[in-house]
Amino acid sequence: MEVSLIGLLFAVYLAIKYFVTDHDTPADKDRIRFETGIEQLKNRDLEPAFTYFNEAVKQHPKSAIAYAYRGKCQLLQDNYYSAIYDLTQALSRDNTLGDCYLDRGIAYYKTHQFPEAFREFDKAVWHLRDEQPDAYRWRALARIQLRQIQQAENDLRRAVMLGDENSFQLLRQPPFTRGVYQVK
Repeated sequence: MEVSLIGLLFAVYLAIKYFVTDHDTPADKDRIRFETGIEQLKNRDLEPAFTYFNEAVKQHPKSAIAYAYRGKCQLLQDNYYSAIYDLTQALSRDNTLGDCYLDRGIAYYKTHQFPEAFREFDKAVWHLRDEQPDAYRWRALARIQLRQIQQAENDLRRAVMLGDENSFQLLRQPPFTRGVYQVK
């Protein structure tokens, strides 16, 4: 009898704790906190967005989101090595940010570090799963540079299945076109 009463009280305690506990992650809270800068970045106001996130990094040095968006600003401004640094800092604070892996892979790709880019795109595909076809397309581009043509074609086909038109266009170009004009 006492065991069932203790079990009932424990169940009530767990229910109350569940409804009282804050379920937002630090990344979710930071996205709300930095909404102004994120909007500036979405509108391609790169200079004000960079200034905003530069100040955010100074005020909140433990914020992975602040570093991630400053890295994204750096990437869009073609400052690839600075972007790699900022995105590495973001991932050292929160390694579940799939967009950071994708952005860092793009920065590596633009600096012709293809094995590192492939590794980052592979992580982005794993973290983003089927949310973004961009990760598959970029991984395919890195695989082309690494001479993994068949796997690249598979990645591009997967991206097309997810609705990526750019991947469809890439599939229509060499090295994926198979001797259509060759004489037998």
